[in-house]
Amino acid sequence: MDRLASMAVFVKAVDLGSFAAAATALDLSGPMVGKHVRSLEERLGVRLLNRTTRRQSLTDFGRAYYERCRVVLAEADAADALAADQLSEPRGRLRVTMPVLFGRHCVTPILLDLARRHPTLELDLTFGDRLAGLAEDGFDLAIRTGTLEDKGGLIARRVARQRMIVCASPAYLDLHGRPATLEEIAGHHGIIYRRSGRIPPWLFPRDGQSPLEIIPVNRLRLDDLDAIADAAVAGMGLAWLPSWLVRERLGTGALIRLFPDQPEFLYDSHALWLPTPHLPLRVRLAIDALAASLPRFMA
Repeated sequence: MDRLASMAVFVKAVDLGSFAAAATALDLSGPMVGKHVRSLEERLGVRLLNRTTRRQSLTDFGRAYYERCRVVLAEADAADALAADQLSEPRGRLRVTMPVLFGRHCVTPILLDLARRHPTLELDLTFGDRLAGLAEDGFDLAIRTGTLEDKGGLIARRVARQRMIVCASPAYLDLHGRPATLEEIAGHHGIIYRRSGRIPPWLFPRDGQSPLEIIPVNRLRLDDLDAIADAAVAGMGLAWLPSWLVRERLGTGALIRLFPDQPEFLYDSHALWLPTPHLPLRVRLAIDALAASLPRFMA
């Protein structure tokens, strides 16, 4: 007999408490339910149920086997649902939380394109730099940049890497000179990103070593990257920013990139979601679309 079918009959008999109830629920005869259970016992060489004319009860092994059968059947259902997804359209509401600037400039265009291609998909996008909880706040997906300190039981997939570069305005460089080495950055005025806690250093990769950490002289500390870029254009100091954010300012000459031959420090960007036996199609397609398209925004 088919082992998976016999497992399903066995689980139903345990859940409903009798062969007769399982037979009714599954549209089988009572003897056929018993045949499925005996087939499993013969295959395993172990009794699963203690049966009398009045009642049935699981053996110790039967109880453990029942729990494993439930897992196997759930995974089989998830696999079938995954196959069905391939033939269906993503539908329903996709709730995503993301950082403000990165979300607006990089993530949203990709999700809008996904919604354009799938008319039954709804988008509910939230922009905020607070690390929102997926379960607590009801999100399907969270986009986070930088180091993941604690995934908190979430599943994470890296979808892009942001390239961090040092830049300054021509006016600042005319007044203060251009640093010739990375170490000279420490003596220059820097516009620092700081949300809370200690001032984070600027990081520069080194072969076979931990990144070089530099904190420039700073009297301007802002918690908005776009405002930092504007302050740099105004000649207020050096800035260490994602290349995608200052691409247009570099193109117009409002900012000049320093150390173009220096490898960029890469900040990872992740998609995070709650573990589930079957990831909804709308969530899976969004993750795949971000992983495929976000890297071109980082170039």
